Formats: sequence, C-alpha cells, structure tokens
Amino acid sequence: MKRERGILFNIDWITVFLFLGLVMIGWINIYAAVYNEEHQSIFDLSQNYGRQLMFIGTSVLIALIILIIDAKFYNAFALPIYLFAIFLLIAVLIFGSQVAGARSWFQIGGFSIQPSEFAKVATCLALARYLGDLETDMRSNMTKLYAALIILVPMILTLAQNDTGSALVYVAFMIVMFREGLSGKFMIIGVIVVMLFILTLLFDKYIVLGILIVATIFTFLITMAKKTRLITMIIGSFIVASGFVFSVDYAFENVLEPHQRSRINVLLGKEADLQGAGYNVHQSKIAIGSGGFIGKGFLNGTQTKFKFVPEQSTDFIFCTIGEEWGFIGSTILVFLFVFLLIRIIILAERQRSSFSRIYGYGVAAIIFFHFTVNIGMTIGLAPVIGIPLPYISYGGSSLWAFTILLFIMINLDSRRRELV
Repeated sequence: MKRERGILFNIDWITVFLFLGLVMIGWINIYAAVYNEEHQSIFDLSQNYGRQLMFIGTSVLIALIILIIDAKFYNAFALPIYLFAIFLLIAVLIFGSQVAGARSWFQIGGFSIQPSEFAKVATCLALARYLGDLETDMRSNMTKLYAALIILVPMILTLAQNDTGSALVYVAFMIVMFREGLSGKFMIIGVIVVMLFILTLLFDKYIVLGILIVATIFTFLITMAKKTRLITMIIGSFIVASGFVFSVDYAFENVLEPHQRSRINVLLGKEADLQGAGYNVHQSKIAIGSGGFIGKGFLNGTQTKFKFVPEQSTDFIFCTIGEEWGFIGSTILVFLFVFLLIRIIILAERQRSSFSRIYGYGVAAIIFFHFTVNIGMTIGLAPVIGIPLPYISYGGSSLWAFTILLFIMINLDSRRRELV
C-alpha cells in the first residue's frame, strides 16, 4: 500500500498536467482541422478526431503502466529494448508498408504502427545506460565512438526507410553529449559544417574560392606571427572543407529525392514554386497570418475549413492554431512547450542517478527538436521534413511514443531517492 501511495504522491504533477493540457489542445485542434459537418460529434471514431481520442485514452493507460513499473527496470533493460527497436527498424524495411514514399509502417488491421517513433525512446534509454556507466568518460575517443554508434545505427536504418525527417531527429542527441562533457569544439565544427552546407547550396562550387581566400589570409597571419606549425593544420582544413563542398553537391543531386531538393531550394529562396514544393508553406503562412492577434475563432478558419493546407491535422497542425486562435493562442502553445522543456531539465538536474539525468536530457532534446523544427517549417524558417508536433499532431504512433518518452522520465523522477 505504501508503494502505491508513493507513486501517487511523488510524481511530478506539473509535468503530468502539462502533458494533459497539450494533448487536449491537440485533440480540439485536430477536430477543427478535419471538421466534417456530416460527422459533427467529436467522439465519432470514423473521423480522425474520434480516433485521436482513442489514442489519447490508450496513451493514458500506457502512462499508468509505465508509472507502475519499477524504475530500475528501465536501466536494467535499456539495451534489450534498444536491440529490439533495431530489429523492428530492420523488419519494417522488409515487411513494412509504404506510406507517402516512406517504408516505415507496419499495417496491423486498420491501424499503422511506425517503429521509428519508438526507436527514439529506445535510443534515449540506451545512450543513458551507456553514458551513465560510472566507468564511462566523455574525454575518451572510444566513449565518443560507442555513443555515436548508438545514435547512428537507428538513424541510418530510419534514413533507409526514406524517412529523412525522423532520421534527422537523432542529431538532437548532441545536446545530451554536450551536457555530459563533449568538447565545445565539436559544436563549432558542427556550426561550420552547417554554414558550408548552406553556402554550397547557395553559391555552388564557387564557395571553394572563398575558402581558399580565407585559408590564404590565415596562412599569411600565421606566418607573420611565426607560428608555422599551424600552417599544416590550415592546409589540411582547406582540403577537408573543399572535399566537403564537393560531397554536398553530389549528395544534394544524387542522394536527396527531387521533392526534398525542391523544398530546400524554396527555403533558401532559389525557387518560388508556390504551386509545387512551396505550396504547403505558402498556404500555412497565409493561414497563420490571417489569424491576426486573437484569431478567427473556433471552427471559423477559412484556410482550415476549405483545406488549403495539406496534412493540416498532422505536420501542419500549428497553422490551424495560428488561424483560429491567433497570435495569443500560438504564444500560449509556445509558452507551454517552453515550460515543459524547462520542467524536464529541472527534473533531470535534480536526479541522483546519472542514468536518469542523461535520459531526462534526451527527452528534452527530442521534444525540443520536434517542437522547433515543426513550428519552424510551418512559418517558413525550416525545410519541410515531415515530423509531428509532440502531443498536438494527429497520430497514434507519435502520441504513444512521446507519452512513453515523457512518463519514463516522470517515473524515474518519482523514485529519484531510490536510484543512485
């Protein structure tokens, strides 16, 4: 009896209520996004909003089960869970169904399950288990290599499913690595790589000339300072950067799908395809902008009602909120997500167990990536890569996975005095 009382009184109710609030906001706006006058009941299971209610109910049940399970289970079984997730990612490549160009779904009766959503949770657990080991040292190159492999294996398998958006989410685990002591020079290198990537797409191979000029200036300055040992490093950096530029051009033309290239070109302003690749974002910005300060009101969004924006209940759910609830509603939603992220970090930092702390940062990193990129792509600040807005977008796999992700952290926090 004492154990059950501990579960009830020790869980972080602030995080639980934030979860419930976001889920209910999502359900109401899914109803608005796909509203059908012939099926006006929000409980109609033949419609997306009715099915989402069913997903919410099962998510609450999943959350309760997660809270009941002993917190030590997640550390003990982190690696088996990860290996099972890898098995599912391989299996879906062979037996999965293709939806929207991606072979990343298992069809089970009338429902679809997307293993890549749950693989993020498994990777978060595995990384926390590995980095949380008392003998693990982030200064060791072997530690960095093994941690990178834990992240890259599911990332590559997800990329093989032609699901680029879900694969890119794994980049967020770099936040966890930095928290655990990864050198800031890797962040600097990452920023330089992103800048080179963008500049290459904008200026093509002419960027090599710019790199040569910069390298020449640095070489001259180093020679004047009589630090000739650094010249070799400058030359090596120039060769690596130039090779990267040429690889970007090859990858952009031969690895990315035509629609992915078009979306990136539209984002960078190289194309203005308002009827093709740029259509979704253009209509989304119209919808959000037309909401004004207070919005048009519930079920009164014209862009929403006449379905100008495709995928409006999933990837572009934020434009429904922007149109019908305006700047105020959008700001409240952003505030709730920021509050949730801050709360998760607070929970992570108060853990006595390294495993729990690292897992908490993994949860925050994944939610942060989804939140920023999803909203960014609806307002034209990020490429359209097709990832859902956590707890808001329609979909069972997404909601279940994010529920599992968050409530494992709530469970670990509720037992933090028992875990060392």
